[in-house]
Amino acid sequence: MRFTKMQGLGNDYVYVNCFKEKIEDPSGLAVKISDRHFGVGSDGLIMINPSDRADFEMEMYNADGSRGEMCGNGIRCVAKYVYDYGLTDKAQISVETLGGIKYLDLTVEDGKVSLVKVDMGKPELAPEKVPVKADGDSAVDEPIAVDRDEYRMTCVSMGNPHAVVFVDCDVRELPLEMIGPKFENHERFPNRVNTEFVRVLDRKTVEMRVWERGSGETLACGTGACAVAVACVLNGRTDDEVTVKLLGGDLLIQWDREKDTVFMTGPAKVVFEGEWPEE
Repeated sequence: MRFTKMQGLGNDYVYVNCFKEKIEDPSGLAVKISDRHFGVGSDGLIMINPSDRADFEMEMYNADGSRGEMCGNGIRCVAKYVYDYGLTDKAQISVETLGGIKYLDLTVEDGKVSLVKVDMGKPELAPEKVPVKADGDSAVDEPIAVDRDEYRMTCVSMGNPHAVVFVDCDVRELPLEMIGPKFENHERFPNRVNTEFVRVLDRKTVEMRVWERGSGETLACGTGACAVAVACVLNGRTDDEVTVKLLGGDLLIQWDREKDTVFMTGPAKVVFEGEWPEE
């Protein structure tokens, strides 16, 4: 099986062109191929499939084999793959995901995609759509008890569930490996949750670290950055357009509140190609 390893701000996945390849057990393959000691090493597996509803389908699996609805960094890499490897010659494409159909604008330089802008769609705030167990129409600045500590979270779905927590300290000082899993598996999140810990630097800039369900800490999370921008606006902390600084680099996020859609712009890169042996 031929594969291509790609990354968006260090959020890396193994990509397989399923126009040519057939994967019988994608969940099991995701676990094996993602292992950074005995496999290729990645945050998960992404299959690029034909679609009856869009130009392509992105089928993604986390490193633990669980199916993911959507991945912002991953979908930018899908756009680069399909253009650079000749599956399309269009600079505007649509991609079907479990989180809905996403529309992408490709910036092409010297015949290769260098930057991708993604219409990430409407942020969902209703607790049942995140999902999160909470009263009221939304969970904005909502208290949550984790062990003996109380945090304030704002919950947003960008096709997958996010809990955004604002902190005053340098995010690099957080013991994320300890508190991340406790948020991920908290009883208030029926489908588990991705958690972003955010420090606001100014009205146009924030920094964050993310604990992704099924993968642990990653260097970047595109849907998480979008959820952070929405949470910042809802809590009056930033403007509608904000640079989100992640461990792997920066993403530009804009919440167009008139259209009620979020746009994400960032890079995508090929790391290497290889062949996974048949088992």
